[in-house]
Amino acid sequence: MPMSEAFHRRLSEVLEKTVEHFGTPFHIYDEIGIIETCETLKKAFAGREGFKEFFAVKALPNPDIMKIMKDQGFGFDCSSAPELLLSESINSRGEELMFTSNNTSVKDFEAAADSGAILNLDDISLIPKVMAMPELICFRYNPGPRRKGNKIIGNPIESKYGVSHDQIVDAYRLVINRGAKRFGMHTMLASNELNHEYMVETTSMLLSMVELVAEELDITFEFINIGGGVGIPYRPDQIPLNIEAMGKECIDLLDSFEEKKGWAPLLFMESGRYMTGPHGALITKVINHKNIYRKYVGVDASMSSLMRPGMYEAYHHIHIHGKENAKSYETVDVVGSLCENIDKFAVQRSLPLTTEGDILVIHDTGAHGHAMGFNYNANLRPKELLLRADGRVELIRREETPEDYFATLRFEKDILH
Repeated sequence: MPMSEAFHRRLSEVLEKTVEHFGTPFHIYDEIGIIETCETLKKAFAGREGFKEFFAVKALPNPDIMKIMKDQGFGFDCSSAPELLLSESINSRGEELMFTSNNTSVKDFEAAADSGAILNLDDISLIPKVMAMPELICFRYNPGPRRKGNKIIGNPIESKYGVSHDQIVDAYRLVINRGAKRFGMHTMLASNELNHEYMVETTSMLLSMVELVAEELDITFEFINIGGGVGIPYRPDQIPLNIEAMGKECIDLLDSFEEKKGWAPLLFMESGRYMTGPHGALITKVINHKNIYRKYVGVDASMSSLMRPGMYEAYHHIHIHGKENAKSYETVDVVGSLCENIDKFAVQRSLPLTTEGDILVIHDTGAHGHAMGFNYNANLRPKELLLRADGRVELIRREETPEDYFATLRFEKDILH
């Protein structure tokens, strides 16, 4: 289900005074819900010592949220130099960080080396660009036609990510020749997957691959990383992924591998959406109504605050604060102000009748919501708030201002003659 009843209740209790104090629009996150999900994940994989979650920073790159993850014992999966810096700003360094990038620049490799992050290479061609080969190295494996992906991340054979099946042994051989002594293997084949069996199959696939490479090159593997991709039910009729079954079945595979081989890699993953997605909401106000060929409800947020519906035709559940038990409904498009017809949070959605000033709550924006924001039409990204466990509401990122927008236009003249 979108937004838990507990989050709905906690949010409803403070929403009106929060809107009055901070204004709209804003993203707000639920500290209690995030912590509960962290604890659920750890419990599901507690049967295997050394399990570690590396929170995908790209999902919600805010240090206050990341501090919660760090307190839970999690590391961070980073894909750029600024994400590494963000992690370092809360005192996470070294093997608490995984650097998983693609089409990577030498400058980014240098940043990863400076942070001491575990280097997860995306392609065999990148090996020469790593100036100082670290002792611990990982490759992202792409199985090509051997597996299927999904709409968001694409089928593996069409994907720009990872080392191909035919290259994987050579990739490890090359880094061994350059001094690597410790090894991991990573993959990520799907995004927002609700079938736990797919993730179990991914674990099985990686175990088969590390067995193949280990035997070929006479090495062992320190870890496998099954990536992110664990999904959440955005629609009310979707069944949540069974994380308990996933944990048990993955652990069974590792136990069997260890019994057979006498050793087994640690199990890592890098969930982002699963950890924070359901624990965030975009709060926006109704400011206009339009009635032409369709009925439109205009709100004071736009696609620049949440681009998933426009980019992926993704569904985000919506409720209108105080009208949860309304009797009168109408079919509307909920729209922002961008000069793009895809600037819609809902298309032909049945919602309670609205009036200007009504507060709309757009569910499940705790991952890839604010983080994917942009400035087209000079739209400015909204603030972020955190609903603390004690009921306080804390500003954890201010909204952008026109001064921010124009900041990059203030520079010293630099003309090449």
